[in-house]
Parts: sequence; structure tokens; C-alpha cells
Amino acid sequence: MKQPINRIDPTELTLNDKLVYINRVSKVVRGGKRLRFSALSVTGDGNGHVGIGVGKANSVPEAINKSGAIARKSLIKVPLAGTTIPQEATVKFGAAQVLLKPASPGTGIIAGGSIRAVVEAAGIKDILTKSLGSANRINTAKATMLALSQLKEPEAELARRRGNPRAEEVSGG
Repeated sequence: MKQPINRIDPTELTLNDKLVYINRVSKVVRGGKRLRFSALSVTGDGNGHVGIGVGKANSVPEAINKSGAIARKSLIKVPLAGTTIPQEATVKFGAAQVLLKPASPGTGIIAGGSIRAVVEAAGIKDILTKSLGSANRINTAKATMLALSQLKEPEAELARRRGNPRAEEVSGG
């Protein structure tokens, strides 16, 4: 049940990177411990485009650079309804489950951790969220991205429900 995700060219957008999480991983070898680092980054233009990336390397700066580059490659377009999302979405990724609900203007971003970082980078100003299940930051961020990618444009969805033959042209599919 893989959703088709439209790729966006990052060169034509002004993107802001945000480091969400750095994890130090050690492997015990004969001579002691071998340290490596993994970094989770979120990038977005604050106008409906967002991407996440996980980079792993022997040093922190390398891991951060890799995660930023991966985040720019994984950009998606998020449909917005004013300052919020068009409909409710619940998605499970691994053991992490995320619930996203539209909110009235002035509510703000009711979210924590990696969900907040992804939603802010996407440019959503009013949203209610709930993280259920695992608190793993990487899986919660991926679940949030999956939920945002499953949202539909309100106009395209209305046209599709009414049986409009041009519905496919409006949605870009």
C-alpha cells in the first residue's frame, strides 16, 4: 500500500534546515568502543514543502550534512487549507502512531518533539496532534511525513467525489 509521493526540486525553494535529534551509537570491538553518530533533520520552506532525512557517519558534522542532503531529496508538497490541514489523518509507522487534526485559526501548533519540527517546517500554523505508541523520534517523524503525504487537496477531492472527469487534471495525477 505504497502512496505515490511527488518529488520537488529543492533548488527553486528557500529551505530552512532544523536538526531534530542526534544519536550516538557505539560498537564494541577488540580495541574498545567504535563511536558513530546518526542525525535526524527536517527541512522545509514554511509554505507547504517539507522533507526529513536521517544521516549516519563517524562524526557529528558529517551526519548532520548527510541528513540535510537526504531531507532535501525527500521533499513532499503538503496541501494546506488556510493555516491548517484539510482533513484529519491517522498513520502508523513501525510502532509509532500519529494523529493530525485540523484546528481553527489562532489555535497554534499543539505538538511535541519531532512532530512539531515537521509541522513547523511545512508551514502549518494551526494543528492538533497526538503521538500514540512508540516515542521513537525517527519513526514519529516518518509517521508524520506519511500522514502529510496522504492528505488530499480539498478542491481535487471535491471534484473527484462529484464525479468530475477533470478531477485527475486538478489533482495532478
